[in-house]
Amino acid sequence: MSFGTQMLFLVALGLLVLGPKQTHALLRQIARYKAEFDRTTRNIKAQIASELEAAPTAASRSAQSDGNNTHS
Repeated sequence: MSFGTQMLFLVALGLLVLGPKQTHALLRQIARYKAEFDRTTRNIKAQIASELEAAPTAASRSAQSDGNNTHS
């Protein structure tokens, strides 16, 4: 059973159990939650990427200062 088939089955089941108006409202709310989840995921990925870009410069500074301390 593919994802599309499963979704179609769940929508049909929702129509039978909840009725068309409540199913439509439920699907709309699910779409909002998914959009918010996607937005949050993008923000987290961007934050991690910026942290990773900044990390090598901090690590290289630390390595340089460690190298300078060994000559004492």
